Amino acid sequence: MMKKPFNVIFEDNHLLVVNKASGVLVQGDKTGDKTLTDYCKDYIAKKYNKPGAVFLHPVHRLDRPVSGIVVFARTSKALERMTTLFRKREVHKVYWAVVKRKPPEEMAKLTHWLVKDSEKNVSKAYDTEVPDAKKSELGYKRMGKLNDHWLVELRPHTGRPHQLRVQLAAIGCPIRGDVKYGFAKPNPDGSINLHAFHLVFIHPIKKEKLFLRAALPEEPFWEQFLEFEQLKTGDRHLDQTFSG
Repeated sequence: MMKKPFNVIFEDNHLLVVNKASGVLVQGDKTGDKTLTDYCKDYIAKKYNKPGAVFLHPVHRLDRPVSGIVVFARTSKALERMTTLFRKREVHKVYWAVVKRKPPEEMAKLTHWLVKDSEKNVSKAYDTEVPDAKKSELGYKRMGKLNDHWLVELRPHTGRPHQLRVQLAAIGCPIRGDVKYGFAKPNPDGSINLHAFHLVFIHPIKKEKLFLRAALPEEPFWEQFLEFEQLKTGDRHLDQTFSG
């Protein structure tokens, strides 16, 4: 049975924020598979009985095998302002990843220069600047160990293609299931254990601060890490600190 492609986290006249299932494309590609944008447009059309075309645009992306928060704009004004927030790095992002190898430090900042190979759809990380590379910065913290795997909290300071995946692989800690970046075997459902867990930003129209949280996937491997989720419940300092 196919899992539900998304759950709604937040919704008003300006934004639709959903928790995306792994395996669902955010926007179309050469596969022609139905996208998260398509599913969400269907949802809006049905809920609000809209007969014509629905205005709905994602303001950022998640890779297909990744789960978690995706923000859509429901108006052109919201789209323009949210795009500006992301570009100015005024959206605070928190991800959780599961890795097999223990990250070398309890807390650290990673800096690499990434070069994307568009034909192969992979990025390569370099420790020093090289031609056509983009500087990529990522903070991480080890959250704890369960059954020979480590849960790591990630805070990207830049937004490069495959950044979290390639930067963790560059320190010898590929994400569980991510065979593209060196993990030994795929997950049975084709996912990787990377989840966009939190977003914090100022609402583009209402100017209120939003703390948005996407529950971990309802999947046995992820669910064993739920005990760490309690660390997040009262966290209102996401833009300054790590959890725990």
